[in-house]
Amino acid sequence: MGEKVVAGRFDLSDRQNYRDKLRRCLTGLERLLAEQRFDRPRNLMGLEIELNLVGADGMPRMLNGEVLERIASRDFQTELAMFNLEVNIAPHKLGGRVFDRLAEELRTSLAYADRKAGELDAGIVMIGILPTLDRDDLVSSNLSDVDRYTLLNDQIVAARGEDFVLDIDGVERLTCTSKSIAPEAACTSVQLHLQVTPGRFADVWNAAQAVAGVQIAVGANSPFLFGRELWCESRPPLFQQSTDTRPPELQAQGVRPRTWFGERWISSAYDLFEENLRYFPALLPICDEEDPLEVLDAGGVPSLAELVLHNGTVYRWNRPVYGIADGVPHLRVENRVLPAGPTVTDVVANAAFYYGLVRALAEESKPVWTRMPFEAAAANFDAACRYGIDARMTWPRRGRYGGTVEVDAVSLVRDELLPLAETGLAGWGVEPADRDLYLGVIEERCRRRANGASWQAATFHRALEAGLSRDAALAATTRRYGELMHLGEPVHTWPVGLPEPVPMG
Repeated sequence: MGEKVVAGRFDLSDRQNYRDKLRRCLTGLERLLAEQRFDRPRNLMGLEIELNLVGADGMPRMLNGEVLERIASRDFQTELAMFNLEVNIAPHKLGGRVFDRLAEELRTSLAYADRKAGELDAGIVMIGILPTLDRDDLVSSNLSDVDRYTLLNDQIVAARGEDFVLDIDGVERLTCTSKSIAPEAACTSVQLHLQVTPGRFADVWNAAQAVAGVQIAVGANSPFLFGRELWCESRPPLFQQSTDTRPPELQAQGVRPRTWFGERWISSAYDLFEENLRYFPALLPICDEEDPLEVLDAGGVPSLAELVLHNGTVYRWNRPVYGIADGVPHLRVENRVLPAGPTVTDVVANAAFYYGLVRALAEESKPVWTRMPFEAAAANFDAACRYGIDARMTWPRRGRYGGTVEVDAVSLVRDELLPLAETGLAGWGVEPADRDLYLGVIEERCRRRANGASWQAATFHRALEAGLSRDAALAATTRRYGELMHLGEPVHTWPVGLPEPVPMG
């Protein structure tokens, strides 16, 4: 959804024209695949992180326009709400000391952005859901002043035809309604991109789906929303419910939500783009002047603008991406599973684990997705969101007997998946020092059963025990999180609790 769109009204012919154009785009994609026009393997990865603007009191600050003016860098851009920013890191080739370089770039970018935000009495906090957000913060008047967000909100609201219902039953239960998609802005995430050839796309996507639950288990960082303690990773249910175009009747009929894990393993990238057209009506029926088939007939490379735009309004946790670089088309798997934070080291460790693991799993002779039902991968994802580092997973049994077994996520990671990730990173040509440092962070989280979500929850409860009110405890937890985030030591080393007694609140 990074493309600029112009707000306006749509009529019936717009939607029919857009549907026809989408079909032509899909045919164009099919031809590009058949003609093998895609980029050769380049081992390229990319990363985006969504961020929060927070005051010294730990409360959100609605200042992204002013902060972006001061940052004045193309690497930073708006996100959905005025307390959100996004930083984009240029593509890197996997290999060597890539993760150390990535960490240094991130530290430099975030420190610069934090200094600029500080000129406006704000700071940068990298966290899955800001614990101090209130329902009054997540209203349409706080959406960023950008046409595409206004238009997207209007179209999703119109498609739904009634208030959005948020109902998340975790440690505590949250039930409320919203008149806009603004609650989605609470969800700040890390997006990991991997450029792949069409021949490898399905294997990489299937591998990414298979490990989505494991990623959440070790990386959960979003236990609070609107003053309630919910799931260890509350972003997925919040994101699904706050973008859900289906009234209850369509949900009861089994109509798929736009925020979607999926329902099957795939054999081609084409499968996902085709499903997006078949299952999901257009939200933004904006037509480009280009005819993709005429461009192909002339030997050119079509932008497939309508397909790209439509694809950006279907929120898969592993999304297919079509792009063009230097006049050559390419495909990427965009992994959208992880929350932002806690520290740069944690983000890079999560990335190293992911890139190593998907490579190793994609190259196995008997891939995990041939030995495990897709429904088990989806159930693993839900379990990890609920229970985080303490989740239990269904995974293929090792040995000749086959079948699946239920196992602690931390045992699965330490005993089976970290060695695979190590093999995968070696396959990418990552140097042992990088590999050992960042996979060591994942191993220590498992050993201590500690991640961002467990630290937030434990520190919040310590604050309550010290006599703080809920709101004061959440604010104090957020301030302490921000301090430790900027110090930069990985979250498994963070001391639980507040650094000193805080006056009663």
